[in-house]
Amino acid sequence: MQAIQPVTSTKKAICFAGVFALLPILASPCAFAHPQSVALTLWYDKPAADWEHYGLPIGNGAMGAVITGGVAVDDIQFNEKTLWTGGPGSQGYDFGLPQEPVAGAVAKVQVMLNKSTRLPPEDVASILGHKMSAYGDYQTFGDVMLTFSGAPAAPQAYRRSLDIQHAIARLHYTQDGVRYTREYFASYPDHVIVVRIFASQPGKITFTAALTVPDNRSATRTAHDERITEFGTLNNNGLKYEAQLQVIAQGGSCKDTNDGTVSVVDADSVVLILSTGTNYAQHYPGYRGPDPHEGVTAWVDQAASKGFPRLLHDHEDDYGKLFNRVTLDIGQKMPNEPTDVLLSHFQNGKSAADRALEALFFQYGRYLLISSSRAGSLPANLQGVWNNSDTPPWNADYHVNINLQMNYWPADPTNLSETEAPFYDFVDSLVAPGQVGAERVLGARGWTLFLNTDPWGYTGLIAWPTAFWQPEAGAWLASQYYDHYRFTQDKTFLAQRAYPVMKGAAQMWLDALVTDPRDGKLVVSPSYSPEHGQFSVGASMSQQIVWGLFTDVLQAAEILKDDEFRGKIEAALAKLDPGLRIGSWGQLQEWREDWDDPKDEHRHVSHLYALDPGHQLSPLTMPQYAAAARISLNARGDGGTGWSKAWKISFWARLFDGDHAQLMLAQQLHESTLPNLWDTCPPFQIDGNFGATAGISEMLVQSQNGFINILPALPHAWPEGEVKGLRARGDITLAIRWSKGLARRVILSAGHDRQVSVRTTIFSNRFSFHDATTGRLVAVMGKGEDRTFVAKGDHRYVVKSL
Repeated sequence: MQAIQPVTSTKKAICFAGVFALLPILASPCAFAHPQSVALTLWYDKPAADWEHYGLPIGNGAMGAVITGGVAVDDIQFNEKTLWTGGPGSQGYDFGLPQEPVAGAVAKVQVMLNKSTRLPPEDVASILGHKMSAYGDYQTFGDVMLTFSGAPAAPQAYRRSLDIQHAIARLHYTQDGVRYTREYFASYPDHVIVVRIFASQPGKITFTAALTVPDNRSATRTAHDERITEFGTLNNNGLKYEAQLQVIAQGGSCKDTNDGTVSVVDADSVVLILSTGTNYAQHYPGYRGPDPHEGVTAWVDQAASKGFPRLLHDHEDDYGKLFNRVTLDIGQKMPNEPTDVLLSHFQNGKSAADRALEALFFQYGRYLLISSSRAGSLPANLQGVWNNSDTPPWNADYHVNINLQMNYWPADPTNLSETEAPFYDFVDSLVAPGQVGAERVLGARGWTLFLNTDPWGYTGLIAWPTAFWQPEAGAWLASQYYDHYRFTQDKTFLAQRAYPVMKGAAQMWLDALVTDPRDGKLVVSPSYSPEHGQFSVGASMSQQIVWGLFTDVLQAAEILKDDEFRGKIEAALAKLDPGLRIGSWGQLQEWREDWDDPKDEHRHVSHLYALDPGHQLSPLTMPQYAAAARISLNARGDGGTGWSKAWKISFWARLFDGDHAQLMLAQQLHESTLPNLWDTCPPFQIDGNFGATAGISEMLVQSQNGFINILPALPHAWPEGEVKGLRARGDITLAIRWSKGLARRVILSAGHDRQVSVRTTIFSNRFSFHDATTGRLVAVMGKGEDRTFVAKGDHRYVVKSL
């Protein structure tokens, strides 16, 4: 993947007053928000006290920036997702893999486990762990520093906001009767970050623009034709980078300075256009592409030639086509108070203001996903695309024992499947190094990776005892491919993208599973329940993940008529331990042995993978196991990190307990949400935002068991409401209206001809069911809440209570 791929290369942009002659001075086209935008706006009455807690994020997938809103000095910290240390070019990088195969060492651990049933993580790590070398860190790119002359120390009517319906951040304040405004957005179509500065009177804008970068890289800075260019290479690995900032002023004067900055004096308005890139390419094993200079230049030239009104229009049009697919009304009413105050006043969903925060939080997750994951870039990492450090927490990398997967849980259900493109590109790129990892570590064909990875194809091991071993990671990632097929019914995607990845992951387990001498079942060994307990044979999560992959591959092989491989998977499934056991105190066991402690409140509840995101158990199909899962959840409690609470929202939703799911949402807002609504582990870690959005969607629609379940976990706190645009497996888009806690109308829009099964309380009483496309009544089969009908592609079906 080339980091910068401009559509065209235009003539060099220059800065002069006539460029934006049609630009209005007093207000931009979006300066005054629509009432619905107010409900979907984060706002604050002071500049950000710090980046992590109060900064407002904007992004276009590849690039991100955080708006802190300083008046005298506006520090716009920015990122580009391919700027990483480590990897090829840095000393000692080895993809996390030993030089010689270690399958013999794995076999040694297996023998030890057969004798003792469990081993301390430190003992296994001493045998199988691998010292991390040149792994690398996601980097802050730098800062756009805007220093304003004569700015007030205490401005009047200060307001800093982020309108997530239009993906625009704004800053307003008043000084000496003049209203000053700054607007910020990150455009995906134009691959730029745009800032516009204007005032209610002409000639009031005076500032100096500068670019700064950290000192862990070489840096050459120039200013020419009011464009600042900063380029160089990272000291660690020689990766090339470049940023260009074009300053375009209307009125006043605008000139370059000798120190590589641009000064603006007495302008009426100013537009700044920023683009960045590196020579990273998503190609194993070298990961290098063209010098970024031509690409960055072309993007800035193209954006400057379009002018601000067109840039804004194209940005809003592109973003709106994604974001506006889903609306949620749970009886919210947004009060006129800053978002940090709204968060501090939250009372577990008891008021319309509380519901306004919950609805905002749901849509904020969708905003963050669109902003940090678009086609042509890397997937969202532990912090999405936003990072202000050159040594971020956990490297701001890709953990694959839940975190990367959780980032994409809301994509299909909340109608944002386009945001998954970077995920599939990234996982595809891991297959080749993952084949080396599978062979060298496990002596297996196929591919996998272990617990964490980076853009450099890291598919090996680290040495941290409680966080180095999860060979099921490849299987989990591959299963998300098949779930995307379930949502879209896209057979081309299944055949060309999903099945090769799934088949390779399954082949690895056909080779790597071993027979437990105690009962003859196929098991994962060694096995580790993430970050918890000791190593064992066949921990529940390990078995459930492999069971889920094999089940998915079996279905896919049948669709694609790969009979030979289907036969191999069928044979293995017949012998595979499914990872489901009920223990001595009624719990769903975390391990093959009954070791669970009812007083254990560990943040991971990984042995409930079969409940969510898996589809192995459900209260409707396995009520005894679902009851055991409930006992395990209650024992673990409602605490944990932000992502853990988010996962528990979905767990309780899958158990059809809407009140407890909503309680977990409240716990996340109370304890694990920062004032800017970023999730915190702590520190800031974005997967909890995505997990919460996915969890709320699970409360409203579920479709993992072959039918669409309408309002399966609606909490009492949301008695009246409406949601439009959620997606169900089977390529169905839904609109649901409810009152007094019961569904009153459901609209199903079918994308394919197929049989559709629906569960809703509407069917329990008198109802009407018609095809809105033809006006005809629909014939249904079934009884009670469960009915089945035959849908035609591109038809809309309406079910209403009478």
